Amino acid sequence: MTTESAGQPDTAHGRPSGPGSLIPLAALVVLLAACGGSDAGAGDSEDETLSLYTCVSDETIQPIIEAFEDGASGTRVELFRAPTGELNARVAADVRSGGLQADVFWGCDPLTVQSLVDQDLVGGWAPPEAEDIPAEYRTDDYVGAQLLYMVAVHRTDAPAPESWSDLTDPGYAVAVPDPAVAASALGALGWFAEESDYGVAFYRDLQANGAVQVGTPDEVTTGVAQGIYDVGMTTANSAYAAESDGSPVAVVWPEPGAVAIYGPIALAVDSAESEAAQEFISFVVGHEGQAVLGENGAYPTMPDMPGPTIPDGAPVVSPDWATIGESKDAILGDYQQVFGG
Repeated sequence: MTTESAGQPDTAHGRPSGPGSLIPLAALVVLLAACGGSDAGAGDSEDETLSLYTCVSDETIQPIIEAFEDGASGTRVELFRAPTGELNARVAADVRSGGLQADVFWGCDPLTVQSLVDQDLVGGWAPPEAEDIPAEYRTDDYVGAQLLYMVAVHRTDAPAPESWSDLTDPGYAVAVPDPAVAASALGALGWFAEESDYGVAFYRDLQANGAVQVGTPDEVTTGVAQGIYDVGMTTANSAYAAESDGSPVAVVWPEPGAVAIYGPIALAVDSAESEAAQEFISFVVGHEGQAVLGENGAYPTMPDMPGPTIPDGAPVVSPDWATIGESKDAILGDYQQVFGG
């Protein structure tokens, strides 16, 4: 996945020192006269900026930023985008250097964002627009902006799996994304681990039959499209994009259901007074921002908002985030004993 680093903050705000910085009096008089001779730019201030950290795909985040900037007077968004694992590393580096440098954090799963709340890095505010988002996708500290669905993608020349357990068939060459890298994979792991019919044993069976762990869901989709694997676990967005591009793949929402993972957006604690940051969050979870998300291939959390494909009658399951949050480290540790990490 492409990572875009935020622009470096301008630290050259101090007054220059030393003899070389003195302006001759005559030159200063001329300069002041020239400035006083025109009102152009008088009283103008620099455009306000806000820093956004996110794991949301470039295809989704860029239209949102463009729409917000078009409607916000003078506000510009500085973006740092990376998979969740790299995003967490960036946050950790910020903390070691003095504090979170983002004004807004837009994650791809609630476990990641809740951990930042627990560290007092984000939270403490939710916009009024959050009332239009279902209660299961919001807390007092953050609100779900979009949904990811973990589905199965298979080559059209390979049998379509009907259930998740079909992926353990020895006849399949399977790829799974790394939950230490991708939030959607972590959410799916949490759901499987807590389900009595699956558990972490599901991943042991996959690995025993030769399943391969790759980095992100996009890598899974690409590997299936290229014929490296027969089937894989990936996000619906990624799978449908490949199908639309003409790749020889098809999408399945396996029984008992595609795993729904919501991506929360939160205000940084140190930016609690930033009107620009609050306006951005309000825009994203409001009707206009949710419409932009749906128009650009993301699944909005707002009910009845048009969005990408969900087949009629497609089964969907949702993790118990509170339960998973309490045992996340143990679950991830058990998984890594299977696939390493």
